[in-house]
Amino acid sequence: MDYVEKYSEEFELDKYLLLAFIKTESGFNPDAVSNANAIGLTQITREAFEWIKLKLCPNENVVFEDLYDPETSIRFGAYYISRCMKRYDNHLDTAAAAYHSGWGTVDKLLAESGKDYLEEFPYTQMNNYVYKINKSYNAYIELYANKVEGE
Repeated sequence: MDYVEKYSEEFELDKYLLLAFIKTESGFNPDAVSNANAIGLTQITREAFEWIKLKLCPNENVVFEDLYDPETSIRFGAYYISRCMKRYDNHLDTAAAAYHSGWGTVDKLLAESGKDYLEEFPYTQMNNYVYKINKSYNAYIELYANKVEGE
């Protein structure tokens, strides 16, 4: 949780949203590997890792396999989620779809729709992913944010 708080603050990201991505991506398993060979808590692919490293820390001696380290994975994931949120004007569903399917896919769907955000998700996996992010995010808000406010 220390890393979640640290990097959500650094990248101006809601910590409950970051937790929702980690839950959805890896179920909090730092050794998780997807069918697309995305790894770590935030399930970053090698291609995404290279791009994030170039933007975030080009001079650091960090390699793809370092994403198995929870701090590295949370740092890279938080950065990428924050970039998705900024790119899509903080529209959570559109940003989540982009994290899952890539900016190119989402940009193409936006161009086809003529809108600034996605209202529908034409791919089953994308639709399920956005649903899971929202479900987890709302659960974390209900469990933690509202509890803190009520104390």
